[in-house]
Amino acid sequence: MAIKEGLLAPEFSLLDQDEKKVSLSDYRGKLVVLYFYPKDDTQGCTTEACNFRDDYSAYENTDIVILGVSPDSPASHRKFRAKYSLPFDLLADDGHKVCELYQVWGLKKFMGKEYDGVFRTTFLIDQEGKIVKVFENVKPANHSKEVLEAFHIA
Repeated sequence: MAIKEGLLAPEFSLLDQDEKKVSLSDYRGKLVVLYFYPKDDTQGCTTEACNFRDDYSAYENTDIVILGVSPDSPASHRKFRAKYSLPFDLLADDGHKVCELYQVWGLKKFMGKEYDGVFRTTFLIDQEGKIVKVFENVKPANHSKEVLEAFHIA
């Protein structure tokens, strides 16, 4: 079944950058930006994360939680978060099980090579845990603004 708007967001638990277990259900009653990205400290992923950071007060003022997910380890997330002063949690999807659950893992092509990886995708989840918007093929540079506009904040 495709993960799409109107469905309940699949439940999961992952470790954050501090190796604390975080479950999606921990955020029931809040709006959640769940964004999947390929790799810590790469150009596009850094751009995307820093834009969320730069706009963070707009999210915080409206009680919206941002969660970033990639296959990187908690230690990698800790370094990435500290290096760029990211104020939100990064979740370690070791083995990419949650990426597969959300159907954002698959065959990619880059410079003529094929490999499995994360499709840059964001899910907006409402207070009841329902997916209200899906952004696929995200362009990192303007994505935070797109998300804010979807929440009617920008």
